[in-house]
Amino acid sequence: MSKKVIGYTTGVFDMFHVGHLHLLKKAKNMCDYLIVGVSTDELVLSYKDKLPIIPFQDRLEIISALKVVDEVVAVTHRDKKQSYLDVGYDILFVGDDWKGSEIFDDLEKFLEPFGAKVHYFNYTKNVSSTKFREILTDISHNG
Repeated sequence: MSKKVIGYTTGVFDMFHVGHLHLLKKAKNMCDYLIVGVSTDELVLSYKDKLPIIPFQDRLEIISALKVVDEVVAVTHRDKKQSYLDVGYDILFVGDDWKGSEIFDDLEKFLEPFGAKVHYFNYTKNVSSTKFREILTDISHNG
């Protein structure tokens, strides 16, 4: 019997959209068991200096309801090495906007002895929660 491949990805998943869905579907196609980390409101506030529009518990419920997701965990920190030790995945899925960054080059070296790897997906440039937020802000200011 072969070992199940565990995949892991994280996100804020604010204003869930088709770009999020496509990423999760592609991730699930590359693993047997997909764990998705959802960033807490406190974590998002700490590095984005703003709260998500959709509260954490609602975002958690949305991701949990997806048939491509096998398990959901709360993400309370941004330490990628600690996340590996906490979750124990075989493949971490991230957007290719992180490829070549110091953080992920370092993470790839850290993961190598464990046999785990990082897979980079093409970033969905035309759909994002940030763009939705900008549109909503424009509407509310110009409405």
